[in-house]
Amino acid sequence: MIIGCLREIKNNENRVGLTPEGIKKLTSAGHQVIIQETAVNGAGYHDYECQEAGAILEKEPIKIAEKCDILVKVKEPLPEEYYLFEKMQDKTIFTYFHLSGVDPSLTKHLLKHNITAVAYETVQDKKGRLPLLDPMSRIAGIAAIQYIAELLQIKHGGRGRTCGFVPGTKQTNIMIVGGGVVGESAAKTAGGIGSKVKIFDINPNRVKELQTILTEYLGPNLSKNVEVLVPSKENFDQALKEADGLVGAVLVAGAKAPEVVNEQQVRSMKKGSVVIDVAIDQGGCIWGSHATSHSEPSYELEGTIYSAVPNIPGQFARQSTQALTNATLPYLLDMANQSPIEACKKDAGLMKGVNVHKGFITYQSVAKDLGMEDKYKDIHELIA
Repeated sequence: MIIGCLREIKNNENRVGLTPEGIKKLTSAGHQVIIQETAVNGAGYHDYECQEAGAILEKEPIKIAEKCDILVKVKEPLPEEYYLFEKMQDKTIFTYFHLSGVDPSLTKHLLKHNITAVAYETVQDKKGRLPLLDPMSRIAGIAAIQYIAELLQIKHGGRGRTCGFVPGTKQTNIMIVGGGVVGESAAKTAGGIGSKVKIFDINPNRVKELQTILTEYLGPNLSKNVEVLVPSKENFDQALKEADGLVGAVLVAGAKAPEVVNEQQVRSMKKGSVVIDVAIDQGGCIWGSHATSHSEPSYELEGTIYSAVPNIPGQFARQSTQALTNATLPYLLDMANQSPIEACKKDAGLMKGVNVHKGFITYQSVAKDLGMEDKYKDIHELIA
């Protein structure tokens, strides 16, 4: 099997889909790896390391697409890369797609060229967790609190606001909506620097679990500043009015994120408060949010500062690349050793990663969110 890997072109996306260590494991298993020149540089590696691991360097992306059987990336192909799809006819792309949250044109191009799209974000393990999303979600949760701290300091001229507690300054109120991996990571980070934190989740069992996790993690002194709550209109709206920083961390796997904070609620927030919408990959979960970038990370709307960078972990390229590829490589090896579909037949969790196959959308919520139900077909029917 020939594995191709491209340099990412999304704004300030310095992660890469393969490391030299991953290349070595693939080549040792008898596979060929073709990687674009300088693809690994942004993550702190060098081309010569890839060559020493057995990879072939290639300058032109089109040649990689033409030769490979499986193309591995980090982020979804951008419109500037759609020309590659003609050479990817009937082949496989393994990456984050977030099809429900991006322009439908990407899905249409995948369908047109019978590309098998295996999406990191919908692959599940045996416990129903999302193992390829998990490591990036942890990083995004930490970064969300860092972004709040930075944007509050910029807005207030570095005076009277910190994200934690410093003698002589006001303790910051952080509100987090969604108690999954992002929310848990953000709560640990905010609570760890002394912020007052309220984190909301609709699942009462998860609320109890999170309270235990955060109490144990933060200890008796810091954990008293953290509340984990099931939302009601009263407690949710009050927390919004008090919040200096709001983190949107709601996830419905593979589906467009629901709007959990509406326009009226945003308008009720304090002027100069900060919104970080981590769910922007899936369309965003807070009214008024739209995708930003690392080069232009924020904007102001109705007196509120928004930041919604869809590739937050790209800012921490080396650590993020290592965490991501440690998770993806076993699946990639399985697909290379057996063929992607044969590997999926033997791993029901990997099968859930197949969003597009043989000209059909195979993930139902994607078809629904894009208004393309007529293009949906169950993956099991297609591979029977």
